[in-house]
Amino acid sequence: MTTFMPVTDKVIEDLRAIVGSHNVSTDEEKRLTYSRDEVGVQFWDREYCADVVVFPESTEHVSKIMAYANENIIPVTPRGAGTGLSGGAVPAYGGIIMSFEKMNRILELDLENLTVTVEPGVVTSEIQVAAMKHSLQYAGDPCSGDASFIGGNVAENAGGNKVIKYGTTGANVLGLEVVLPSGEVTWFGGKRRKDVTGLDLVHLMVGSEGTLGVVTKIILKLVPLQDRIVDLLVPFEKVEDAISFVPKVITEAKIVPVALEFMDRRALKIVSRYLGSSLPFDDAGAHLIIQLEGRDPEVLADEYEKVGDMCLGNGALEVFVADNRNFREKLWKARKGIAEAVMAFYTKYAKEDISVPIREVPALIKAVDEVCQKWNLEAANYGHAGDGNVHINLLAGEDRADWHEAIEGARVDLYEATKKLGGTLSGEHGIGLKRKKYIGMFLDEAQIRLIKGIKKVFDPKGILNPGKLVD
Repeated sequence: MTTFMPVTDKVIEDLRAIVGSHNVSTDEEKRLTYSRDEVGVQFWDREYCADVVVFPESTEHVSKIMAYANENIIPVTPRGAGTGLSGGAVPAYGGIIMSFEKMNRILELDLENLTVTVEPGVVTSEIQVAAMKHSLQYAGDPCSGDASFIGGNVAENAGGNKVIKYGTTGANVLGLEVVLPSGEVTWFGGKRRKDVTGLDLVHLMVGSEGTLGVVTKIILKLVPLQDRIVDLLVPFEKVEDAISFVPKVITEAKIVPVALEFMDRRALKIVSRYLGSSLPFDDAGAHLIIQLEGRDPEVLADEYEKVGDMCLGNGALEVFVADNRNFREKLWKARKGIAEAVMAFYTKYAKEDISVPIREVPALIKAVDEVCQKWNLEAANYGHAGDGNVHINLLAGEDRADWHEAIEGARVDLYEATKKLGGTLSGEHGIGLKRKKYIGMFLDEAQIRLIKGIKKVFDPKGILNPGKLVD
């Protein structure tokens, strides 16, 4: 294991010389704030805290910081908006937190090549707003897009509700400017749609959780914005009926929706309490949100009527057509607010990010019930049922003394069940600190050895986001 050098007064003065005094902070409260993400503190054995926070304003700043840290063997942890759910931006070994909030420019919107070039500190939804002005969209938009930075989305290969049709963040990244741990600046990819010159280092960087290089510019592809969007809100009496229906939308209706989301009763009850409003049939076992889009209103109407009839034929209690902005905003506010609602009402919980083959989602939900019965826990389940990624919230009573042991035991059992179903540990939230000790359940020794080898090639001194993914 690398022995890191301490951040001394001289180091801080040198950093100030690189980026300016106004871009360096040693304030304790700020250091603590920037050393956290949205993972509950119950997962950490101690309070992690960086020694200094720096705010680069350019690629040149990042390059000089990395070269200095590499020379002096000081750990550097890149950080976006802090919306992560894996501890990926938590400084496991102190050192420097590099926050990208000042690198927040949309640099170019290329209408001829249908690309947008941005810095990592741009809030993801701002990219959408810029694209929509030209009847375009960035389709790799995660559910956290109103708060998350695009750089963090790239680092974690964020998913979201549109993956079923448009793919994850990585499917929408064409090129990256990257500062290596040595301070060298290089470009992977570009505006090209096809490129087999060398290895695909673009998509090695995407999802590498800031452990291989620091992304300073991102080229994203854009696609035409569809004129019309319709959301169907579909309550089912039983969770298994809702989940079993999910693959039929594609396999039987032959329609690929933009989104196919799922919320069980407990998840909906929690978010309804949090928002102070409820959706129809709030006592139903589960709700699906099915989003369809198109340009021809008649074709779109035919599609949602076809899907709606199929829903009713497969146990749906009702089909609500949200074809106006108010209703659409209400139901998506509920779906996207569940994560915050859980954190508002619970302190003893685990937010899991399981991904399984689509046809195994019903079996996964059954496994969750069995695990919760064994460990006397509750669960609030929701997520992207259309692509097999389910967010499972394991909930313990607030007065329970052995809650930590119960949740950890339940996590292990859940992971074992997931592996048997052909699933994996994380679909979009990442491994980070939170799940690192469990990665061996899903990756064999050969894969872990390769990951370590790649890390050593990119970062031989081990200074960049150390302590993440694998040791």
